[in-house]
Amino acid sequence: MHDHGQPHGPLAGFTVGVTAARRADELGALLQRRGAAVVHAPALRIVPLADDAELLAATKELIGHAPDIVVATTAIGFRGWVEAADGWGIGEQLLDRLRGVELLARGPKVKGAIRAAGLTEEWSPASESMAEVLDRLLEQGVAGLRIALQLHGEPLPGFVESLRAAGGDVVLVPVYRWMAPEDLGPLDRLLDATLARALDAVTFTSAPAAVSLLSRAESRGVLPELLRTLDHDVLAACVGPVTALPLQAAGVNTVQPERFRLGPLVQLLGTELPARARVLPVSGHRVEIRGHAVLVDEELRPVPPAGMALMRALSDRPGWVVSRADLLRALPGSGKDEHAVETAMARLRTALGTPKLIQTVVKRGYRLALDPAAAATKYDGP
Repeated sequence: MHDHGQPHGPLAGFTVGVTAARRADELGALLQRRGAAVVHAPALRIVPLADDAELLAATKELIGHAPDIVVATTAIGFRGWVEAADGWGIGEQLLDRLRGVELLARGPKVKGAIRAAGLTEEWSPASESMAEVLDRLLEQGVAGLRIALQLHGEPLPGFVESLRAAGGDVVLVPVYRWMAPEDLGPLDRLLDATLARALDAVTFTSAPAAVSLLSRAESRGVLPELLRTLDHDVLAACVGPVTALPLQAAGVNTVQPERFRLGPLVQLLGTELPARARVLPVSGHRVEIRGHAVLVDEELRPVPPAGMALMRALSDRPGWVVSRADLLRALPGSGKDEHAVETAMARLRTALGTPKLIQTVVKRGYRLALDPAAAATKYDGP
């Protein structure tokens, strides 16, 4: 996997937050394989409803009064429903009932779960999109029809309302419920890291996870600040458009891959984050400033947080002298002692391995040794 031209991955030097509960390990591994540092904080937990009166009542109601159409939305949810019914001793009755109805499966995984239960779906969209399922239902007409919808966590926005407006009688079958995580510590740390811009991106793989992060920020009184940060400094990367809805509704610009999968999400970050990094011609070198590292001529040089703060302050005004007082203000948790700037600067120069990238201007401060001729062609503002 080592390509000698670029021994570091496309995400080396970047820190990515992961809010997923399910498949977080898989996403984290994909990110780390490409060089990213990962901060994981499940924004919610998924609670199965095997002991839940709501699911039992909905199942018994469907067994007693047959639906015309059943929509299965997730494989894990459909399996969970059949298993819960088995546990209550009504599994066979449920399967018998489902044999006699028009069964719609959202995508191949759900189709697999339906067939594993010995049933056959009537239809499944090529796109795995609930919008396509909704279009089909509305096209064939649902007036006076009883439609059971197997939910996974939150109902999809607008789906149930559209069916009811068209005259359908919709029965919700809630198999799982999203709840806040039991321990809010990791989520608060992820939130703090986002606000401190210590993360370069936060990934979202479900709409409820996005809602959960926003509502936690709101209860801590930092929602406006979080929205500003996500819109400007920290990239909000969503697995697909449904996941992005809560963020977009709050005014945050998001990115998502064309195929709604973890692999394409990670690939998207691998192009988006380096594209957002600042690249400057400095003292005959190509310098790229990433989240917690600097690439000097494609060689990755990790830099401690204080050094990165100085590097950013210098690169905000490339080639200009930045005073010690301004640099002190840029340091995280800065005190009053300008000596802290000299200490952090010495460490930064060591970390960069090329001390002449930063010039000391006696009595005035420091500057990046920008190459003016190269900069005129390559650099056109932040």
